[in-house]
Amino acid sequence: MFNKLSSAPVETKNASNDGSNPALTSTEEQSSYDPVALHPMAITDGNQLQYLDLETNTKRAEGLIASRGFLEDLSYGTGAMYMLGLGVGGFAGLVEGLRSTSSTMSARLRSNAILNSITRRGPYIGNLAGCLTLTYNFVNGGITAIRGGEDDDAGSLAAGAITGALWNSSRGLKPMLISSTLLAMTTAGWCRLKHYVAPEDDE
Repeated sequence: MFNKLSSAPVETKNASNDGSNPALTSTEEQSSYDPVALHPMAITDGNQLQYLDLETNTKRAEGLIASRGFLEDLSYGTGAMYMLGLGVGGFAGLVEGLRSTSSTMSARLRSNAILNSITRRGPYIGNLAGCLTLTYNFVNGGITAIRGGEDDDAGSLAAGAITGALWNSSRGLKPMLISSTLLAMTTAGWCRLKHYVAPEDDE
């Protein structure tokens, strides 16, 4: 019996597809896809797919605070400074409330006085920081646009000085110069911090 099985001829099938195997034919058809069928608007260069590069400005995208343009600087910077000012103002209000109240006061009166001091200082400093940052970003964006897209420390310092001058422009020349100097010094400190934390921006 075993001899008969071993001597029986063995039929082999050709692995090449001659059209008789529908599964293999379907696989070959799927491998040769048409890129236009994926998205007609993505085909702009022959049959090559085009991708959207969001990080067009590598220097801004890889800095201390990743950014892709003016609108992100405006929104993120203003929001961050508002939250920072809110926290600093709240802490200053807490210290002021603790100093202005005495231990002989009742717990309810003392807690109310402290909370009133916190809610008075916190939003004020937060709104002030947010408004100054908003004005700074608008001025800095205008300076950058006028200079043909050049965004460096000189433009940032000029934007800080102009923002400080606008802030106290209604109080006279001396307060305007003082606030302009203070904002320019603050901007210089921020630029120095960026170069210290992210030195690759200088390359």
